[in-house]
Amino acid sequence: MSPRTAEHMTWHQSHDAVDGVMVHPSDGKAWKHFNSVHPHFSAESRNVRLGLCIDKFNPFRSFAAPYSCWSVILMVHNLPPGICMRPEFMFLSMVIPGPSSMVRNIDVYLQSLIDELAQLWSSGALTYDISRKQNFLMRAALMWTINDFPAYGMLWSTHGKLACPYCMENNKAFTLTNGAKASFFYCHRRFLPHNHRYRKNRKDFFVGRVEKDVAPPRLSGEELHDVVSEHGDIVFGLQSGKQKFPGFGLTHNWVKQSIFWELPYWKTNLLRHNLDIMHIEKNVFENIFNIVMDVKGKTKDNIKARLDVALFCNRKNMELVCDESRVAKPRASFVLEKNAQLLVYKWLKSLFFLDGHASNISRLVNMEECILYWMKSHDCHVFMQTLIPLAFRDFLPNRIWDTLTEISHFFRDLCSSKLNVDHIEKLETNIVETLCKLEMIFPPSFFNSMEHLLIHLPFEAKVGGPIQYRWMYLFERLDITVVM
Repeated sequence: MSPRTAEHMTWHQSHDAVDGVMVHPSDGKAWKHFNSVHPHFSAESRNVRLGLCIDKFNPFRSFAAPYSCWSVILMVHNLPPGICMRPEFMFLSMVIPGPSSMVRNIDVYLQSLIDELAQLWSSGALTYDISRKQNFLMRAALMWTINDFPAYGMLWSTHGKLACPYCMENNKAFTLTNGAKASFFYCHRRFLPHNHRYRKNRKDFFVGRVEKDVAPPRLSGEELHDVVSEHGDIVFGLQSGKQKFPGFGLTHNWVKQSIFWELPYWKTNLLRHNLDIMHIEKNVFENIFNIVMDVKGKTKDNIKARLDVALFCNRKNMELVCDESRVAKPRASFVLEKNAQLLVYKWLKSLFFLDGHASNISRLVNMEECILYWMKSHDCHVFMQTLIPLAFRDFLPNRIWDTLTEISHFFRDLCSSKLNVDHIEKLETNIVETLCKLEMIFPPSFFNSMEHLLIHLPFEAKVGGPIQYRWMYLFERLDITVVM
C-alpha cells in the first residue's frame, strides 16, 4: 500500500458530511451506530471496516457444466468514494469448490476466515503505517455481507411463503390454488398509513378483505440472535443441508445458525446481510416485461393465473371464457396488442447508446420470435430505469403506465450515487402505494418475493448508505477476472 493510499484509510474520520446527504457507507446509520456501540474501535480511525461478498461462478464458463465454485471477496470500506470499490482494493480471500447443493455447508470453509476476523477484532495485528512511518495495532470489523438472494439461502431459505428475511413468519404470503406457488399479493397494504384509503378497499385487492394489521416489526440483531440460538449450533458435514429445524417452512425459514454469529460484535450490527438490488431489479424488470409483452412461456398471466384471479380477485373482465369447444383468455389491459409488441421490438432493434452507457441491446432482439434473449443484469438495469417509460408510453392505459413509471423512478432514485435521507424516506412511503397499485393491475401470480423485497430496499439504503457499495456488479466482474 502506497503512502497516499494509507492516508486515505482515515478519510472517513475527516469526511465533512452534509446533514441528510449520504455519499459513503460512513454516512449511513449502520456505521454511526457501530461507532457509538464500540467507541474503543472507532477511536482509532485506521481500524478497518470490511464488507464480504460470496458469489458463485463457473470456472469452465459453461452453465451446462455441473461444477461450480464460490469466491469469497473482502473489500475495505475505509477508503473514499473514488477508490473504495476499485478492484485493486478488493481481496480474494478464498475460492471454495463445490456445487450449489453444498451452500448450507459453506461454513466449513468459512471457519478459518471467521477465526481470523475474530482475532483481528479481539487482538488486532501489529501493522506499519507507511504514511506516518509508525507501527500501530490495527483491528478489523466485518460490517455486512453482500450476496444475491439465492445465496441468502446460506442463512435463510429464500423459497416459499416465508422467503422475506425481514417479515419472516409475519408476512401474509399464501400459496396459489392453481399456480401452486407462493404469492406475495396480499402483503403490502399493511405497510400503508393506518388511515389510507386502500386499507378499506374490498373491491380492487384481495376480494372482500379489509386490511387492519400494521407492518411487522424488523427485529434487531440481538433479537435475531436469540431466535436463531433456539435452533442449536452449526451442524457441519455433508448431510447438514438435508437437516431441518422443527417448524421449518411453517414458523420460520432458518436453515442453520450462521457461523457469522461467532463474531462477538455481529449481533450489534444494524445491517448484516444486504439484499442485492442488482438481481432484484433484474427479476422485477423481467416479470414486468414478460407479462406486458405476453412472452410465451415466461409471462405470469397464463391460464392458471386467470383461474386464481377468479378465486382471489374481483376482475370479471380477466376471467376465462369457456364454451363447448375451447377456453379463451381475454386480453388484459396491461398486455400489449400484437401490433404494439412488434412496434416495441422494432424500436428496440433501432436503439443506439453512447459508449459505456449500455451494451448493444438491439442485438438481443429476435424479431421472428418476438423475444429478448441473453439479457444481462446491466441490460435490465438500463431498460428498467431508462426505457420502460419510453417503450410503453403510447400503448398502455395511463394508470398502468404511470405505475410502471413509478417503479422505474424508484430504482433510478435508489441507485443514485448521492442519497438524501428525506428523499429515501419518501421512497420508503411511496413504494408501498406503488406496489398496492400493481396489485390492482396484475394477477396474484405476478407477485413473488422479488416484488415484495422492494419494500425493504429504502430501509437498507438509510442504514447502509448508497447501494453502489453494496451490490453485486463489481464482484461479478471480479469473478470473470478470476476465471480468466
